[in-house]
Amino acid sequence: MSSLTRPRGLAAVLAKSPSDVVILSTFRTPICRAYKGQLKDAFPEELLATVLDATRRRFPPHVAEAVEDVAVGVVLSELGGSKAARMALNHVGFSPAKTCLYTVNRACASSLQAIADVAAHIRTGSISVGIGAGMESMTRNYGSRAVPVDLWPDLKKSPVKDARDCIMPMGLTSETVARRYRVSRSHQDAFAAESHRRAAAARDAGHFDAETVPVTTRFREVDSNGAQGEERQITVTRDDGIRDSVSAEALAKLKPAFSPDGASTAGNSSQVSDGAAATLLMRRGTATQLGLGDQVMGRFVSAVTTGCAPDEMGIGPALAIPRLLARHGLELADIGRWEINEAFASQALYCTRALGLEEAWERGSVNPDGGAIALGHPLGATGARMTSTLVHALRRDEVDLGVVSMCVGTGMGMAALFARE
Repeated sequence: MSSLTRPRGLAAVLAKSPSDVVILSTFRTPICRAYKGQLKDAFPEELLATVLDATRRRFPPHVAEAVEDVAVGVVLSELGGSKAARMALNHVGFSPAKTCLYTVNRACASSLQAIADVAAHIRTGSISVGIGAGMESMTRNYGSRAVPVDLWPDLKKSPVKDARDCIMPMGLTSETVARRYRVSRSHQDAFAAESHRRAAAARDAGHFDAETVPVTTRFREVDSNGAQGEERQITVTRDDGIRDSVSAEALAKLKPAFSPDGASTAGNSSQVSDGAAATLLMRRGTATQLGLGDQVMGRFVSAVTTGCAPDEMGIGPALAIPRLLARHGLELADIGRWEINEAFASQALYCTRALGLEEAWERGSVNPDGGAIALGHPLGATGARMTSTLVHALRRDEVDLGVVSMCVGTGMGMAALFARE
């Protein structure tokens, strides 16, 4: 059946089929502050191993044996992260003879792209069972590894502005969005404070408990002079970037981080973070064959990507989400929960406004449990982290449909639609 004749609309999206791509589990580590947080001494593949092991242990051994491919979103790790990720997969007990692995880099959307890729392979029959995951230690790999310093000289002086803007610092793209679309500093600070308030409330209500797996790792305290203490073992059980009592008034006192006269600060931008996440997907018919039909959590429906000007890459969700909804004949009102990545308050505010979701944000269906400003943004893992938060929330709150969306460095947006089982 062609896309022109395929049934569209809410009823069609909610209808179930043996060919559906369903979600059996979705886990994440705590998300912790880079350099200062509790996961600063953990390796990215160590974090990945934790969520892969949790996925494997969630089910009888025959389920892990059925996993055919694993896609891992990673942005900054050495050698693309592929060798380390493959080592992590084998280390926790997946069979190297049965389970393959590759990495994906679509910047901030890397692990959402990994999930979408695995879903596409399932849908086309290439595989029946796979895992979409993401990992990132920004503590280990941010800084010089994140800023291009050794490029083809012709690109740096290219007459094409959109080529040069691909290496524009993300903070400056935030300032461009704020200036171009008139997003005020006061609104950005208020938005950031609300992200922390919502995240703290969600944490205290136990909303993150089911999706979060603890990480046992090494840790060394760092004193005010930068000296490291003795290494000790710790078990990290929850996110450490949430500031319980932060206020818009306190955030207003922070200096601009990227431009002397700018509005983006360390307080109203996403936190540089460490973390990992993983989602187990399979064909519904396969889940039934494996005896897991009653354990389906949700369904991956589809995903879209779209391009935009690199110097305003933050507007990506405002372009990707309408395309996603149009594909299925859906309206904004059909979506019960939105997870829109808070790369910067400027772009999250603009996208909310451009999409007509301001009232939805006010009533708490857009980022109701906070976002990356409070929780953090471990680049390669964020999409899978957001998926985990969304899928668990759809079940908990009995909401039928949800969307995960984010902007993407170099000028893109991505959005994915999920359904509750």
